[in-house]
Amino acid sequence: MTAPRAVGVRLAYDEVPAPVRDWVERTLGSAVVGTAEQVGGMSPGCATRLTCADGTRAFVKAVGAELNPDTPDLLRREVGVLQHLGEHGLWARLLASYDDGAWVALLIEDVEGRHPDFTDPAELEAVLVGTDRLSAALQERGAPDGVDLVDVGHRFRVWADSLAGLPDAPPEVPVPDWLRDDPDGWAAVLREHADRPMEHVVHWDIRVDNLLRRPGGDVVFVDWGMAARGPAWADPLLVRLERMEEPWFDTSIADSPALREVGDDVVTAFLAGFGAHLAERSVTAVDVNLPTLRDFRRTESRRMLGAVARRTGR
Repeated sequence: MTAPRAVGVRLAYDEVPAPVRDWVERTLGSAVVGTAEQVGGMSPGCATRLTCADGTRAFVKAVGAELNPDTPDLLRREVGVLQHLGEHGLWARLLASYDDGAWVALLIEDVEGRHPDFTDPAELEAVLVGTDRLSAALQERGAPDGVDLVDVGHRFRVWADSLAGLPDAPPEVPVPDWLRDDPDGWAAVLREHADRPMEHVVHWDIRVDNLLRRPGGDVVFVDWGMAARGPAWADPLLVRLERMEEPWFDTSIADSPALREVGDDVVTAFLAGFGAHLAERSVTAVDVNLPTLRDFRRTESRRMLGAVARRTGR
């Protein structure tokens, strides 16, 4: 089975402040009698499946600024995005939200299912098809006004700056020597694409830990805290990163109309820029109550730059 790539250290539901837990029970209309903590993702807050005395089930996410100053805003973004998107079988619906200025919480439909297995060809194909359906559904709904979405164009410029700065980066930044002078001009490719219109909502955080497979096989996309304005090819590329170490990744790129259109050079520039940025951040970032994030960045950077080396013969 494919295991979650991102696993943080989370708060248990019983440790969430009482006013938040009281709101949960008032909203659900029944006392919580069972909890199942979830481990995927990097938030220090809780991510818990709840069962109530009357049989009601829900999923709760809650975090306070005292745990991490930035994470509450991710949940606020998720609330805004899910309110805009409304109901659809491709994502879990928002039931209610709580925000007292310090703590933010979401009650979401509890999806019966498990993470898909990317080593199973049928399950992998279902995820790829589901991602294409997701892209089409998001394009239909448009980008919401008033929601602070991540700007993918800005992210591309940041990645380009990381690549351009490698010659002067500290030697402890874990990148191969061949990348330090940006041999194929990937920074320029990223800057060119950063200037293109970013007209679509994209999930922008598709990993196996943010996917659930219902018993009937349908795929559900969860965790919208990183939702962004970006190109239609972004999510089809991100979902394939689960297997980017393999030649399958290169073949699969050619199977996607959106990725075929954007081209192999852009895919490689994406990997090089993202990989360089993660490597740099693994040395320079200060992560409050996120003890596993540095190693995650190093691992993902190594995977991405390994894929670049394979794709370019280095």
